[in-house]
Amino acid sequence: MMPIEIDGSSLTLDSIYKIAHKGAKLKITAEAIERMQNSRDCIDELIGRGNVIYGVNTGFGKLSNILIPAGQLEELQLNLLLSHACGVGDYLPEYIVRAVMALKVNSLCRGFSGTRPELANMLVEMLNRSIIPGIPEKGSVGASGDLAPLAHMSLVMLGLGEAFFNNQKLPGKEALKKARLQPFKLAAKEGLALINGTQVTTAIAAIALLRAIQLVKIADIAGALTVESLLHSKVAFDDRIQKARGFPCQIKVGQNVRALLADSEIVDYHKDCGKVQDAYSSRCIPQVHGAVRQALEFVQKTIETELNACTDNPLVFYDEKEVLSGGNFHAQPLSIACDTLAIAMAQLANISERRLENLMDQNQSGLPPFLAVESGKNSGYMIAQVTAAALVSENKVLCHPASVDSIPTSANQEDFVSMGTHAARKALEVVENVETIIGIELLAGCQAVDFRKNLQPGKGTGPAYKTIRRSIPSMTKDRLLQKDISQICDLIRSGDIVRAVEKTTGPL
Repeated sequence: MMPIEIDGSSLTLDSIYKIAHKGAKLKITAEAIERMQNSRDCIDELIGRGNVIYGVNTGFGKLSNILIPAGQLEELQLNLLLSHACGVGDYLPEYIVRAVMALKVNSLCRGFSGTRPELANMLVEMLNRSIIPGIPEKGSVGASGDLAPLAHMSLVMLGLGEAFFNNQKLPGKEALKKARLQPFKLAAKEGLALINGTQVTTAIAAIALLRAIQLVKIADIAGALTVESLLHSKVAFDDRIQKARGFPCQIKVGQNVRALLADSEIVDYHKDCGKVQDAYSSRCIPQVHGAVRQALEFVQKTIETELNACTDNPLVFYDEKEVLSGGNFHAQPLSIACDTLAIAMAQLANISERRLENLMDQNQSGLPPFLAVESGKNSGYMIAQVTAAALVSENKVLCHPASVDSIPTSANQEDFVSMGTHAARKALEVVENVETIIGIELLAGCQAVDFRKNLQPGKGTGPAYKTIRRSIPSMTKDRLLQKDISQICDLIRSGDIVRAVEKTTGPL
């Protein structure tokens, strides 16, 4: 894979996916190096003039009124990282940390941070040589950026903290040595530039969004498969109904379901059955799934903007020879977007679980109870639905918005905070739950299709069914469903189901 060029303004969700999950390497552009050098020259010039600059030759936060002598500026930056590395909890997964490091490099490349190009290059070398700092997941309120977690990331650059190298947890100094890198020495402003910013929140949010974008397609597939296997009507997906309301995403979902069910012998088999209306969880798929897609459009716009944002403080404007203090580190845009993401995805799971319940109920489905062969001796998907219900209820707790919370920190200097990292972590947990819930619906939908013998599924549901059945056979007697659930979630995350379907339906 070709290295991804980092210039401060061109990172995309696709780039983040390649860096996080495919191990793509980074390369800083010459233009970005020039901007960083100009920014650093400006800082050095202002220090040389004796200017007092927050975070450069002063203390931090509430201590910003204390002037630091020139001979202690390097120690000031080291002390900053040591004092701020207060994270707790489990370490973030490696793929998220890779995204964090890339985002920090990209932010430095904007040329507003006053750091030397060597600083960004050190992070690039660490990432390219697979030195992954251990970053505890808890400890940020999303105020002056992700201070604690980014301090843990930064300590490894200095040969401190902990890192993972070749799947081994090592002291930072030993990890650098094994990768043939020397510990870095910070200059004035550089420690502050490393820890100010929303990169941890943004990385988690971007990963959650990428999985959510895949899930809205999977949800349409699962919904269509359930509609088909329940012998529900496709009239509710008529394009005229969707256009009468006018929401573009609703129209798109209606189009998707029609494409998925096209040429379905199962649907056509009961077209003259006389049933007028089906349960809302089937009939209102365009309205509910469409609303989720609409919410994700807002989330995506927010996160894509933040991928290329400079969220440092203070900011260096080298053309004007000015250093300005502001609040770009505040993660409120991300906090609101992540809460929106969590709520939207929880709704996708809520309606999926209701369709799943209809598949379990013989009065609704006309199929054996819990889709079990020899019901009674076998329990079928009875408890798989209970698992889905448990996760749906857990999501309701996780969807309490973090963005409406705030707690004053730093002696009221940081008196209004965003809780952005909380919001991002919760959103990712909700997305993971939704993958499982929709995965269980897919398993049950395929089992229901197995009972509709000698009838072919639709143009889109058919490839989904075949892809799943290649890995997970029909359940003819009770077996360990935990394995099936794990496999279906792997299939969802791999993208194999969506790719198989889109070959016949076009993009969903």
